[in-house]
Amino acid sequence: MKSGSLYKVGDNDQRPWGTWHVLDIGDHHVVKRIVVNPGERLSLQYHNHRSERWTAVSGQGIAEIDGTEHALQLGHTVDIPLKATHRVSCTGDKPLVFIEIQYGQLLDESDIIRLSDDYNRI
Repeated sequence: MKSGSLYKVGDNDQRPWGTWHVLDIGDHHVVKRIVVNPGERLSLQYHNHRSERWTAVSGQGIAEIDGTEHALQLGHTVDIPLKATHRVSCTGDKPLVFIEIQYGQLLDESDIIRLSDDYNRI
């Protein structure tokens, strides 16, 4: 298996729920800024090759990790272990912004296994 990141600093994407933007890349990590629009949520998903840490920097939301809900607001951090099912939703009237640090041997958008999705992307 190829190791490392297939991302580049500056990569970004518009999604039905908001946006992501790559801020930094290292040997086995990627840092993204993720914006989730009010009332939106990401798919319920897991990853085979990476774990993640999310730190909220503005807005309010809920992180669901293996069926347990965790409040997300300024300064709150949650860890998502390898293969843990997870999703995040924006519960406030302003976008939820958080910093995601991905750790692992292979860091790529292809390592998203969606289990449930509000936007029919399964």
